Amino acid sequence: MKPIKWLSAPEDHDYPAALSYLMLLVPQTDAETAVINLRAAPMSYFKAKDICRAARLPILGVENSHVAKNLNKISVGKSLSPILLVRRTDGCRVEIADGYHRVCAVECYDEDTPIPCKIA
Repeated sequence: MKPIKWLSAPEDHDYPAALSYLMLLVPQTDAETAVINLRAAPMSYFKAKDICRAARLPILGVENSHVAKNLNKISVGKSLSPILLVRRTDGCRVEIADGYHRVCAVECYDEDTPIPCKIA
């Protein structure tokens, strides 16, 4: 199994995507604060299976076009962008603010693979 390549930092367009998602969950000012905190957060590493469990989201399979696209990137050796995570204030789960399809692709490829993440 080929190791998965990762960019050293999330791509610039990941942060507006995270903001757009987070604004569905919390007021805009809270979402903006979360994104500021994500930008400043250090890189952490968590296994794909643990991220999925903490987010309490279903694992999308290869039939999802975005998961398939990310699996193809893995197979041809293209680098993936790290994931952006936000801890809920109740401490009961984590939100995948950006990178859900990448997490699912890695979970399908090798659930024990550590994924670089920024978490706020």
